[in-house]
Amino acid sequence: MTITNLAAILDPDAPDDRDFIIQLSPEAEEELRLSWGEARARVGGLARGLLRRGLKHGDAVAIVAANSADYLVLYMATMAAGLVSVCVNHKLPRETVAHIMTDSGVKLAVADDERAPLVRELVPTLALADLESLIDPGAFTPVEMKSEETAMVLYTSGSTGLPKGVPLSHGGYVWATTCTPEQRPAIEGKAVIIAAPLFHMNGLFSAKLVMAYGGTIVLMTGFTAKGYIRAIERHRVSMVTSVPTMLALVMREAEALVTADLSSVTTAVTGSAPSTAEFFEQMHRLFPNAETANSWGTTESGPIAFGPHPDGVPKPPSALGHPRKGIEVRLVDGDAHQGVLHIRTPALMSGYYNREADTRKRLIDGWYDTGDVMRRDANGFYSFVGRADDMFQCGGENVYPGEVEKLLGRHPDVAQVCVVPVADAIKYQLPVAFVVPKPGTTPSEDALRRFALDNGPAYAHPRAVWFVAELPLAGTNKIDRKALVERAAASYKRETRQV
Repeated sequence: MTITNLAAILDPDAPDDRDFIIQLSPEAEEELRLSWGEARARVGGLARGLLRRGLKHGDAVAIVAANSADYLVLYMATMAAGLVSVCVNHKLPRETVAHIMTDSGVKLAVADDERAPLVRELVPTLALADLESLIDPGAFTPVEMKSEETAMVLYTSGSTGLPKGVPLSHGGYVWATTCTPEQRPAIEGKAVIIAAPLFHMNGLFSAKLVMAYGGTIVLMTGFTAKGYIRAIERHRVSMVTSVPTMLALVMREAEALVTADLSSVTTAVTGSAPSTAEFFEQMHRLFPNAETANSWGTTESGPIAFGPHPDGVPKPPSALGHPRKGIEVRLVDGDAHQGVLHIRTPALMSGYYNREADTRKRLIDGWYDTGDVMRRDANGFYSFVGRADDMFQCGGENVYPGEVEKLLGRHPDVAQVCVVPVADAIKYQLPVAFVVPKPGTTPSEDALRRFALDNGPAYAHPRAVWFVAELPLAGTNKIDRKALVERAAASYKRETRQV
């Protein structure tokens, strides 16, 4: 069967009575179960109801809500009906959410009670709690779509201005769900935990893989480290998906981990932010029976660029992997081994909504400029070096925060680290670091600075180190680097440190 609508990826062979979604509270208390049979009927009924409401082919429907089973069902129903699903980051400021409503031309918003005030004065809004009233029972076949037609719109984080709308196609994402066959054994008929927000690519694409491979989604309505541990143990989760900051918080729950049985996990995937080799060693200790993977992708070009080596060559622990079949990559503004990654994939966006200048800047003759500096080794494995726009100069030398973070992450007392620049009259900018120590350790600033000097270039060592209980997170559960840049500027000036 040729699939032309992304909603049709739902595995037709998954038994009707198998759990499709187990919805959990942040504390891992069970809230509801939805079977595959119930989900299929609900997706069809909601698709019929959306069209009965008068929405037309290509109209945009926004989902403004926390994680829930209804969120995922509505997301699939919207696309099944030939409409465009707009997954909104509800943690953004009100004026930014208003921009998204206008920019994407939303015709209807569906919002939970807590987030409805963000949108109900802007567009027609249906309460998520009233979703039942929208259902029109009956058989429904997903609308046939052209491959290039938009299935969904996700918005970039907007850390340097208003977020940009990224239209993603039916054909591109039908293709994307076929690209990770090595993960199928950990998903088919098994439980996969998702706690990242569904408005972000990490959680949303993980859910689509479970849909395509016929597994069960253990869906947390919000993330807590203790709840995450309980959910894995109670539901015998086979595959873990996360961003590194979430797992770093889990690793700090020493007391809960002493008695937790996480042996069911056979695959642990982290992505959306870089990780160090030391971090992966900790992941192996956390999930002793699991193969670990460091996933990399972008909203604009697709979620899964790298995977296993086609000839079976073992992947270095912190490498992203080898380019997958059907994906083209090249390194620009560097040499044969390091440069800014440009990529072409079938999942590539057509261009940002209403942002021609930004589109021209990032889409160059069919290639997407990721802005990520990568290093390629002799076996064709790629590793993340840092963001080109995070790079700063210290005394004429280029400093990539990601490289300094990897270096400091090798120290046995460091659990997490974020490196940012501060202004300096002589050297222009200086690296400084925020460090979360491992439980039970008390590293000193001098010890970490000496470690950096002994193991890396002198110009890149942090001129100040601040110890914190945790690093601030942005709405996508990534480290809020912008907030730390502001905090560092104020702290460094106040302390009047000398180089």
